[in-house]
Amino acid sequence: MTAVPLIGFGQVRHTRLKPARNAFAYPTYFLMLPMRAMQQHGSGALAHNRRGMLSFFDRDHGDGRDNAIDWLDELLLREGVEDATGEIWLHTYPRVLGYTFKPVSFWYCHAADNSLRAVVVEVNNTFGERHCYLLDQPRYGQELRADKVFHVSPFCTLEGSYRFRFMRTGHGGIEKTVARIDYDDDAGPLLETSVSGTLEPITRASLHTALWRYPAMTFGVVARIHWQAFKLWRKRVPFFSKPRPPEIFVTR
Repeated sequence: MTAVPLIGFGQVRHTRLKPARNAFAYPTYFLMLPMRAMQQHGSGALAHNRRGMLSFFDRDHGDGRDNAIDWLDELLLREGVEDATGEIWLHTYPRVLGYTFKPVSFWYCHAADNSLRAVVVEVNNTFGERHCYLLDQPRYGQELRADKVFHVSPFCTLEGSYRFRFMRTGHGGIEKTVARIDYDDDAGPLLETSVSGTLEPITRASLHTALWRYPAMTFGVVARIHWQAFKLWRKRVPFFSKPRPPEIFVTR
């Protein structure tokens, strides 16, 4: 059965535990795209590499080329992952009215037998920089770790590590996904974040629902980032200058 592009409706959660507690949750939607199937069979109702009210462009990922699958396959081969030849599902935000900002995207890379072979976590910061964390031999529900090497927030240092956990489940015809990223500094847990949602096929109706419920979703992501930064500043959370980005683009 050919995989079809999906849209997820759900929630983003973020909790800072110290030195001042700050928590928020807001509704969101996101894309879950079978990239190899789309390459062969098209994207259906989703505007792919062309303008639309809600669209997806390959060049918003990786090194900016018009075929992100080629970029990802080359990255995996360079890192010694040679058997991720099955479907690649990309969990990401779309362009809305031509504008996009993607704080984090998840590439779920499967082997030919449909088992999960690797996850590439693609992170963007508000300074226009990008970095990837490669999680090798993952399993759904398993906790995975990577050292933090890339600057995201001026209210966090580069100390410590991330803990990742991914879930994708289906019951009674309802499919759900959860991606969780927790950040620990040298003194213990600091941030708890997650994005979750219920998946459904992308149709004209589901795209209209997304635009009707959240007409300025991508603009809202950036606005919320700056609003939460202002709240942390008001709470006198220490501010750290941006370091140089890591010289190596992929952290394993």
